[in-house]
Amino acid sequence: MPPNKPIRRGQLISPFGVGALVNFRGDESLMTAGLDEWPFAREESPKEWLVREERLQARLGVGHFRLPPDFRDPGQGVLHANQHIPFVRFPRWHYCPWKRVMKRLPLFGSRERCRCDDCYSRSERSRPWLIPSSFIAACPKGHIEDFPFMEWIHQGADWDEQHRLSLQLVRPSAGLSGIRANCSSCGKRETMTHVFNPEALHSIGHDCSGHMPWLGDVDGKPGDCGEHLRVVQQGASNVYFPLTASSIYLPLWGEGAERSVNKILDDPKSWDDLTADLDDGKYVQEMTCKILARVYRVDPEELREAAQRKLDGALEHRGAILRSEEEFRRQEYEALRQGRGDETTELKVELRDASKYGPALAGVLGRIGLVRKLRETRALVGFSRIVPIEDPISPDRLPMSQDESLDWLPAAVVYGEGIFIEFSESELKGWGKREWVRERISSLSERYNERRRERGMGEEKITEKYVLLHTISHALITQLSFDCGYGSAALRERLYCDLEDPDRPMQGVLIYTASGDSEGTLGGLVRQGEPDRLNGVFDRAIRRSRWCSSDPVCIESTGQGVDSSNLAACHGCVLLPETSCETGNRLLDRGLLVGEPRMPEMGFFFGAGLSGP
Repeated sequence: MPPNKPIRRGQLISPFGVGALVNFRGDESLMTAGLDEWPFAREESPKEWLVREERLQARLGVGHFRLPPDFRDPGQGVLHANQHIPFVRFPRWHYCPWKRVMKRLPLFGSRERCRCDDCYSRSERSRPWLIPSSFIAACPKGHIEDFPFMEWIHQGADWDEQHRLSLQLVRPSAGLSGIRANCSSCGKRETMTHVFNPEALHSIGHDCSGHMPWLGDVDGKPGDCGEHLRVVQQGASNVYFPLTASSIYLPLWGEGAERSVNKILDDPKSWDDLTADLDDGKYVQEMTCKILARVYRVDPEELREAAQRKLDGALEHRGAILRSEEEFRRQEYEALRQGRGDETTELKVELRDASKYGPALAGVLGRIGLVRKLRETRALVGFSRIVPIEDPISPDRLPMSQDESLDWLPAAVVYGEGIFIEFSESELKGWGKREWVRERISSLSERYNERRRERGMGEEKITEKYVLLHTISHALITQLSFDCGYGSAALRERLYCDLEDPDRPMQGVLIYTASGDSEGTLGGLVRQGEPDRLNGVFDRAIRRSRWCSSDPVCIESTGQGVDSSNLAACHGCVLLPETSCETGNRLLDRGLLVGEPRMPEMGFFFGAGLSGP
């Protein structure tokens, strides 16, 4: 097996960011190490890795973002070749698939896998590779450690590190009762029958000591944490919840400027040069602009004016570090609904009036924005285990580095196109007052927040408007994947809804392509937003939502999906790949779109003339 273990850049943001377990081919399990050990962690970032996004930097309180290093073979003129992302070996307990003997490997070591030393009768190359154990232990505070096999087998009896263990399969027993851990040194043995009991490890006196192997800490100290450990399998979904924050780039300062000027200001190195020596900390130096303008052959006055507009925006963002997610998105919402940006910037929105889309859509839509160009920055802020965290500035998120002075976060920048759809505020208000709609959402909200309380999470406000926008977004993405040829995983949603401040309403959906490569740059999605096409997209999406292969079970459901957080929504109708959905396929109900069979008039699109019952 080759020592190199390839992983895509975008995957190092999610789902395989710092602290995540990555299963490579050949039964090898590694954990992404902390930012302290990443290339150039405490040095100036190479220009090609540097990312500037002032709004997101201000929200997260960092100086800049960096792209994960890309591997480059050394050659003439190649800079920063042979850069690797560091990993540690976890879990450390491994076993031989033939003799079943167990061995605890070091956290740090060779990139090569280890072979079984007990298979003496075989040649070196024919000895089997050791396989990592499937059992690990984690606590709600995010610490993680190997399953304590020694403690589990001996349960109070004396033992030392010289005791030799094995993991045997007991036939004909099935399930966990068929897996038995043995100590060949003292003869103790114990099955794995009850390991998934929440109090299994606490009952033998083994609680969390605060292990953080991604930061090199595998010793911990008794009392550092004290939480009860939960045994999980290394591939379980609750082992790692990446906490990411994203932002649509708003280069509004560049409107009307030459493309070459905007290109200079979008270059992180040039921007650092322009802001290195400010006048009174608020004004761009005229001499610096003249020097750069001479180098790049642009108008120095135009460069200075555009640079000052960008600096004014950056200073404004810097004073809003604690801005809520809703307020953060409101800036994007206003830019999209106003048709901001132009050909020379990395955002271009062309507005279309709803009246051009015929009477069917004109009654339910406000305006349409054809987003010809957009740039999205996705940053990894932290992560959690067992229970997810939603707030990117939450103090409960796990640290990604030991050095608190690191002023950067890993991020991915993707380019794409999209369709912005704003719905009619008056139509939504009138529809939301219907008794059937309120009762339906009230039961969903109560059940959803009950599960959140059980997990120690705060309640979340759920409105009929939000569930409607979320569901129509899923229905449109599903239909667009058929109409314009993109896979549903290549399309993403971004919802704009007023959950915190109803006095400043938002009711918009952005469906866009941002997959990190050339996909999404050919205009196929934007074209579906034109007046001669979008009406058909809506018509087919609503028609598909009227029927599901799981009906009548689906449409009459009182709770299904993750944590029973959906009503009429399943894989046969509106669920999407989780990379496309902002909430992990939660809070969906196509009944709000088309009503129930016995009450279709309660659907938002009933009577819109898009399709018959």
